Amino acid sequence: MKPYLTALAALLISGVANAADVIDVHRDANCGCCKDWIKYLEANGFEVRDHVEANMSAVKQRAGVVPRLGSCHTGVIDGKFVEGHVPVAAIHELKKRDDLAGVAVPGMPAGSPGMDYGQPHQRYQVIGLTTEGREEVLGDYLGEQPVR
Repeated sequence: MKPYLTALAALLISGVANAADVIDVHRDANCGCCKDWIKYLEANGFEVRDHVEANMSAVKQRAGVVPRLGSCHTGVIDGKFVEGHVPVAAIHELKKRDDLAGVAVPGMPAGSPGMDYGQPHQRYQVIGLTTEGREEVLGDYLGEQPVR
C-alpha cells in the first residue's frame, strides 16, 4: 500500500508543477488583436480567462495601470497587471519580481505578440512599474524577441 501512496503523491506533485499559469484578460468585445494576444498566450502554455468588459478604463484603474502605460487590453496574473501586447518572457520575469506591480507595452506596436499582421515590426520596450510607482525598462523587443 505504501508504494501506491508514494506514487500517487509523486503524480500529484508533478501535476501541480506542470499546471498552467492562469491569467485573466480583460478586453473590449470588438478587439481582434486582443483575441490574437490571447491565442499567443495559450500557445505558450497559459490558461486564459477571457473577460469581455464594457468599461476598460475602470478595469485599468482597478489593476493599477497608469494612463501613460495604457494599451487595448489588461491582463492580471498573481495580482499584477500585464498591460498590452507583452511578450511571454516579460510575463515570466514579472512573476519572479516581488518589486513589480505590473508590466506594460504601451500602445500597439506592429509585430508585438498579437499585433503581427505581416507588416514591418516596430522596436518597442516592455516597461515595469514598481510597487513604489517607478517605471523601469525591462527590455527592448522586436516582435517577441529581445533585442540585445
